[in-house]
Amino acid sequence: MVWIFLLFVGVAAGTIGGLIGLGGGIITVPALIYLSGMIPELSHITPQVAVGTSLLVIIFTGLSSTLSYMKRKLVDYKSGFIFFIGSAPGGIVGAWLNSFFNVHTFLIYFGIFMIVIAGILMIREHIKPLAVKQGLHTISRGYIDENQKEKFYGYHPTIAVIISFIVGLLGGLFGVGGGALMVPAMLLLFAFPPNIAIATSMMLIFLSSVVSSVAHISMNNVNWLLAAILIPGAWFGGKLGAYINSKLKSNTIIIIFRFALMVLGARLIYQGLF
Repeated sequence: MVWIFLLFVGVAAGTIGGLIGLGGGIITVPALIYLSGMIPELSHITPQVAVGTSLLVIIFTGLSSTLSYMKRKLVDYKSGFIFFIGSAPGGIVGAWLNSFFNVHTFLIYFGIFMIVIAGILMIREHIKPLAVKQGLHTISRGYIDENQKEKFYGYHPTIAVIISFIVGLLGGLFGVGGGALMVPAMLLLFAFPPNIAIATSMMLIFLSSVVSSVAHISMNNVNWLLAAILIPGAWFGGKLGAYINSKLKSNTIIIIFRFALMVLGARLIYQGLF
């Protein structure tokens, strides 16, 4: 029964991750920590193991979704690799910082992180992106929006690398892949269109999770059996999320998801305190 539950966790994490560019660790990590407190056979799952295992699974979620988005030609490869310059070292630093957490401390900070992400998802639709100015030191792209109007998105490479370093650090620290912060940053700061932001985020999540996973593997923070059970569901879920993204508006799903994040985040903080 536990293994079936984990398979569904993988599908849910992959679907949500692929749909709105979060990576899926925001579901996998709490699920693994919850099981460690409920099932004696899984009591060995520490926050470090939960994060390391989640990041390994996210590699397959990210790859699956990225391949689907590549077929639809939505991935901005140049931007993805520029963001990766910052997120790769950030992921390594995050994996190192994770080793200093005990269970209670991790639950509190992860709970706060989840509530912050819920807040970002809540306000991101009400904030207009910054105006993008084309200049010598700015990378800019043009695209045709749904109203057939030409618009631009872009960024300064230095600012993009700094932001992606922070995103990578949090991804390696909490095992969430970093898309939870990178997508809002691309939407609000760089004026990316939502579909390109999500697709490029999944590419970045794939690359960053590879680096962060290597760091966690070197510290023996991966449960290979759990990963093997979660990965098939995450692979399928990643493709499913990308498919749903192409067919439906994700507003309703985001509303439900952010409410769940707030409830779960509050519960984790309560567990960590008491």
